[in-house]
Amino acid sequence: MIEELSIRDLGVIGEAVLPLGRGFTAVTGETGAGKTMVVSALGLLLGQRADTGAVRSGAAQAWVEGRVLVDPESAVAERVREIGGDLDDGGPDGSEVILSRSVSAEGRGRTVVGGRSAPLSVLSEIGDALVVVHGQSDQLRLKSQAAQRGALDSFAGSALAALLAEYRSLHGSWQAHTAEIEALVTERTARIREADQLRTAIDEITAVAPQPGEDDELADVAARLTNLEDLRIASAEARENISSETGDQPDTVGLIDAARRSLERVAHHDQALAPIVEALASASFLVSDISTQLASYATTLETDEVGELDRVQERRAELTNLMRKYGPELSDVIAYAESAEPRLLELDSDSDRIEQLTALVDDELAELERLADELSALRRAAGEELSAKVTAELGALAMPNARFVVDVQPREELGTTGRDLVQFLLRPHEGTEPRPLNKGASGGELSRVMLAIEVVLATADPVPTFVFDEVDAGVGGASAIEIGRRLAALAQTSQVIVVTHLAQVAAFATNHLRVEKDLDGPVTASNVVQLEGDERLAEMARLLSGLPDSESGLAHAAELLEIARSLAVAG
Repeated sequence: MIEELSIRDLGVIGEAVLPLGRGFTAVTGETGAGKTMVVSALGLLLGQRADTGAVRSGAAQAWVEGRVLVDPESAVAERVREIGGDLDDGGPDGSEVILSRSVSAEGRGRTVVGGRSAPLSVLSEIGDALVVVHGQSDQLRLKSQAAQRGALDSFAGSALAALLAEYRSLHGSWQAHTAEIEALVTERTARIREADQLRTAIDEITAVAPQPGEDDELADVAARLTNLEDLRIASAEARENISSETGDQPDTVGLIDAARRSLERVAHHDQALAPIVEALASASFLVSDISTQLASYATTLETDEVGELDRVQERRAELTNLMRKYGPELSDVIAYAESAEPRLLELDSDSDRIEQLTALVDDELAELERLADELSALRRAAGEELSAKVTAELGALAMPNARFVVDVQPREELGTTGRDLVQFLLRPHEGTEPRPLNKGASGGELSRVMLAIEVVLATADPVPTFVFDEVDAGVGGASAIEIGRRLAALAQTSQVIVVTHLAQVAAFATNHLRVEKDLDGPVTASNVVQLEGDERLAEMARLLSGLPDSESGLAHAAELLEIARSLAVAG
């Protein structure tokens, strides 16, 4: 709901503040005073295209600002938060967001949402969610067939909503399974090639049967076998130096024992030698053990080095070949084989999967066909009811020969909402064929048609704010009263703002604003005032007779206001 609209330097309006609020607001004024600038200001605030020619003569820029109440949990509030905008506490009616837009005479502009600069597209998103404008030059809210189908579905109620939810869920599953079949069939050649490659790899790796860490172990064995003679010589020399068997030269064991015996002869003279003697004895045992280990090591070198080395190198070559194909490390080769087996199983089961999916898709399609038929039946029934109710409304809105038609036609393919194409048509006069809404009526008639539709849809497909311009074009008398009565009824569930020149319409307003012009200066300026009491009565008299001070006009105006009050109370 728009609480307040501020305008500066737009058209003939120099500066004005429009208190709006809940209910039905009527905007009146003399011809040329700038009533349409109110609609233009709302359009700018809702993200519509800017016309630089609308900037007031002599002003640098035009500016509009709106204080709007929104549900703090709504998508609009969430969008404001997404761009970093602020929401203020609006009391029990919700949160308040400030929207503003400026347009310079050179065409530059600035948009602010909740105190934060924002792209014009954001303002347009918010406007689409909050306000609907119906006027001769404005787009229809229900201009697209998708929007018309959505409105009809809302009118049809909970039974269709539940059926549509079931249909959409099944349709999504059907699409997913169909896409999976198409992918399996399309990629079949590639998948067969992949399966063959995996099968070859598994056979090759299985034949070699690599073991974790085997390549490192074989590298050590190969190094040992390649240097076998050097190892044999070195180990023999070391053993000879530690414990000589020839006796031709002193060895390490003999030298250590000699040193130990020398110290033992004098150790009783100094206790400090005792640990040294003990250490020499331990060293003798340790060196003797090393000599034994070297002798044992020498026996391991007595191998058929040529045959063993060939076998090791051959095995290493097999592992290297696997690593060149399936991974830089042997662990990668083993991991590749482990992952290849389940993937091969999946690829080999393609035919079975396609068969299963085909059966499933056939079952889902049959069920979709059944649900689509039920949706079509519900839409046709709801369309007949909507057609009858809107046509009845049009009869009371000075279009007695008009007929509103909800056309529900099947299409071959199944869409996300069924198979129905829904279109709203209007036959404005007897003897003419029903045509799409924006082609079957004049601007004023179209506003009345949309009013009739909105009144009927009000409870099923509510909109926060409606703006009507020229809704009363070409009507008067009792028909004008009926227009006002229906606008008042619509205002029970939505905010309604109407630019009108008819007292019969303005009489039903709960908030009356007058756009008045000042001709004192070199440039015509207009302002907006809120009317109450005698001021409103005078404006009503002016609308009726052109004479705001006429006694008969004032009496007629008072009578009209009383009639409107009684009709509004009666509903």
